[in-house]
Amino acid sequence: MMKRIFSALLALILPVQAAVSQPADEAGARKARSIAQLQSEGMPTIDHLPTIEPESESTRRNTKAVVQRTIALAIVAVKGETGDHEMGQALIRQFDAASFFTPKERVFMDDPDPSDQDRTNFAWRYEGVHVMLWALGITSDLERPDHICDVPFIANTLRELGTDGLMRRAKLRPQKELLDAADLIYRYDWAAVNARLKGEEPPAGLDKGVVYERHYALNWLTGYMDQDWDDISTDT
Repeated sequence: MMKRIFSALLALILPVQAAVSQPADEAGARKARSIAQLQSEGMPTIDHLPTIEPESESTRRNTKAVVQRTIALAIVAVKGETGDHEMGQALIRQFDAASFFTPKERVFMDDPDPSDQDRTNFAWRYEGVHVMLWALGITSDLERPDHICDVPFIANTLRELGTDGLMRRAKLRPQKELLDAADLIYRYDWAAVNARLKGEEPPAGLDKGVVYERHYALNWLTGYMDQDWDDISTDT
């Protein structure tokens, strides 16, 4: 009798255990794929670097939010690169983007004479635009982070499409693809940071600036720690 009751309890418990363990398996499999890719490139890896969140615990951004983030990043990057305040204001009008900026971006865009450091920091946001265009299905792949993105391509694409055209063309990739990219860049970033801490150059030709900006953008896309854009962490 007790054996039958125990068997019945097991039958109730096991499906629940399977459901609970599934996300961990998904995250573990994603980690294993990333490590295999990095090792094939001759990149250092560490097994105890954690998994990232599974799909069920990640944030799914809506397409409109990603489009607006793309436009905002492009505009702050142009002002960062050129230092041209009037051009920045003209781009805001052209893309009807006044409401797209974060508080820190708004301060930068309102400043007619930003510091060189601020300009440099915001110019790097082209890399975030590159990630967003990939996430929206406008570009086909995220190539290895060992070189800066194609800025003229970004400029031409956004000029041709505008905000409305980008919204019409956009098709946000499946969450699985976004998480795969987030997991991979997390491990690239660990390798870059580890090299810096050891006083070495980034391994296998990585560009540490590109790696950081991609990590930042992908953490926002997947809702890492529910942080707003201005507060994104890129922990390694």
